[in-house]
Amino acid sequence: MTLLAETVLADGQLGDADDDIGIGAESSLADRIRASIARAIEQKKRGEFREMHREARESQIRDAQEWIEKAWSKRSQWFADGNNITPKDVLPTLVEVKTTEQQDLFRLARYTWSLPYSRGYGRRLRFLVVDEGHKTLMGVLGLQSAPISFSPRDRWVEYPEGRKVELVNQTMDAFTLGAVPPYNRLLGGKLAVAAAASREIVEAYRKKYSGTTTWIDKITIPPHLVMITTTSAFGRSSIYNRATYQDPETGERRKLSYPLGYTQGYGSVHLHREYEGIKKFLVSAGYEAGKGYGRGPKPVWQNISRTLTMLGMGHEGLRHGIPREAWGIPLARNAWDYLNGKDEEPEYHDVPFEQLAEWWKNRWLLPRSERISDWSDWRKEYVLKSITLDTTP
Repeated sequence: MTLLAETVLADGQLGDADDDIGIGAESSLADRIRASIARAIEQKKRGEFREMHREARESQIRDAQEWIEKAWSKRSQWFADGNNITPKDVLPTLVEVKTTEQQDLFRLARYTWSLPYSRGYGRRLRFLVVDEGHKTLMGVLGLQSAPISFSPRDRWVEYPEGRKVELVNQTMDAFTLGAVPPYNRLLGGKLAVAAAASREIVEAYRKKYSGTTTWIDKITIPPHLVMITTTSAFGRSSIYNRATYQDPETGERRKLSYPLGYTQGYGSVHLHREYEGIKKFLVSAGYEAGKGYGRGPKPVWQNISRTLTMLGMGHEGLRHGIPREAWGIPLARNAWDYLNGKDEEPEYHDVPFEQLAEWWKNRWLLPRSERISDWSDWRKEYVLKSITLDTTP
């Protein structure tokens, strides 16, 4: 039995807190939470969005240093030196993550992101974009269960009565999507968007999740994947903007991704430093706090939400103030009509990754490689440097 999407609280929605709890708390925890909230407000004012995520990211990387060192020694050959890349010989391929080596590459690449590492939750599909022409890693794509409640998506849909869970479970959320250096300087991020829109993603989903049921409602979900949603890391996103594809036979050009609006700037990353204290506080008060990070966003949100209520601080403490741009990547021509219940079957674009990659190469890679040259100065050792921290006590 596979866990499909459950109700995951999206930005701007409050958790299941017990509003009548007023048992008090250690003043030190409350003071630390207030300090973290104040620091997030100042970071927002100064536009230091990456700084807000830095502590959580560095904490994860520090804990993983031993693994990173071992994995890098075995997998570093997959990361490219810019001066060894010949743009005309780049040959992108899409590989579903299955082997230990592929898992290591996905994790190493993801640690280079400025956001904290996430394994995803619920339904999961992970892919590598590999340059077969140079035998190097270009980027990664990770998909997970989409939240049942997600206002940027839901404002576009009028779900038929009683079918929201079923239909949302025919979408997924891209929890990580992007390119690694030097391919990121060659607009490899748009190639990762193309990968998300490919026939291979639909087929991988159908193969893995055909016949599965939801964990709670025991609903058998049709093996259709019709939409991928995602949000930018910091405000607006340039990766999804102008990501297009042109059919080589008809000449018809279409967008691969569509802006859905913005989230409302709620989250918990700015309280990462205090989360262990929050769990200990809840346990001492008789609550089951679970393991928190790594179990998906809902337990974390609920634990923090409950604690803020118990401390009499209100839920505004969950507002970090960074609205993130949301995007939809429709895999079917009639994706929105299907989600609205107007159409009974999806009509897939059904374009293989090979064709999408060829369009990307001619539209983005080759012109970009001629306009700029800094990508050729990149050295793979910079990757290791970016994910190595001093662990000396």
